[in-house]
Amino acid sequence: MTTFRTYHCADGSQFILGFYPYDSRAFVQIDGDEITLPKRLAISGARYSSRGVTLKLTAAGGTTVKRPKRPETACDVKNVGL
Repeated sequence: MTTFRTYHCADGSQFILGFYPYDSRAFVQIDGDEITLPKRLAISGARYSSRGVTLKLTAAGGTTVKRPKRPETACDVKNVGL
């Protein structure tokens, strides 16, 4: 099942995150750009990173995003789609 979620972050930004069942990558639409983030090694939870964007999903359900020239910020799911 394909999953899309909209996240709102503490710094006022937002992004859409998508996962496909046949693919281990995260598909992100952020700052008007579409980025495919390969899964990276993580001690706990999941981490995806590419082109200066790092997305972390913790085992406890927390989410953070780090973008170039910006500090890491905490984000929460706004709504769940498909």
